[in-house]
Amino acid sequence: AALRFSDLHNTRTSNYVFDLDRFTSFEGKTGPYLLYAAVRIKSVLRKAAEAGFKPGDIKIGHDAERALVLQLDAFAAALLQAREKRMPHVLCEHVYNLAQGFSAFYAALPIASEEDADLRASRLALSAAVLNQLETGLDLLGIRIPERM
Repeated sequence: AALRFSDLHNTRTSNYVFDLDRFTSFEGKTGPYLLYAAVRIKSVLRKAAEAGFKPGDIKIGHDAERALVLQLDAFAAALLQAREKRMPHVLCEHVYNLAQGFSAFYAALPIASEEDADLRASRLALSAAVLNQLETGLDLLGIRIPERM
């Protein structure tokens, strides 16, 4: 994942410096950062399910939720542009921005620990939608997400 993402996130017409330390970092625009974000979502959803909590209807009531939904909405355009221009870095940029958006959402709002059942169900559904899109985007890039890290 580290090498594949590092190669694909650069424009295909430009050169880059091979830096294994940078490619394998858990910070910044790297494969490990994306895998960590996806595994974190899996963990949140797994723990919520173990507690008997289920996703519900998505309701947007906070700026972090709105920003995340807008990130999700940008997926189709990123896919189209990546395909039409044969530039996978566009899809890489989208999945990275989505992972960053989820990190901001995760830091700003309680998800499984939210006391309001409707809000909790909404945030779980939003988290599941982000995971689904990360899995799809990374799968298209040839990157598989592990269950745990």
